[in-house]
Amino acid sequence: MNPRAWAGRYLVAVATFLVLDLVWLGVVAAALYERLLGDLLADRPNALAATAFYALFLLGLLHFVVHPALARGSVRRAARDGAFFGLVTYATWDLTSLAVLADFPAALVPVDLAWGALLSAAVASVTTAVALRVPALHLAAGEPTRP
Repeated sequence: MNPRAWAGRYLVAVATFLVLDLVWLGVVAAALYERLLGDLLADRPNALAATAFYALFLLGLLHFVVHPALARGSVRRAARDGAFFGLVTYATWDLTSLAVLADFPAALVPVDLAWGALLSAAVASVTTAVALRVPALHLAAGEPTRP
């Protein structure tokens, strides 16, 4: 695998994810999270934990979704598999929280699951589309090609 291509894809995914998630968390759903989570929200987010989540989540998205989609040259596959990856990963947090936290709001679960699926589909699709159009980010020597 070409480390530069991998890093380039990762940067595209990071930029896309951050823009979309910051708009979601800071503008679109801020009042919803405040209303539903209230006292459960920290005064200030833990930046280290957030960074670790974003880094690991995006590594997983690239490994399990973007790279297989690139191998097939399919943005549609990236969207489909990205949506499923987002649903599963966000469900891990939401459903576990619902199971073990006394005051976790059930009303937040479907909203968060939908957001995770949409966000992941968008990030995977954009990253795949960019990588397919930018030769330096496309499949490199040693990576699988379309079947």
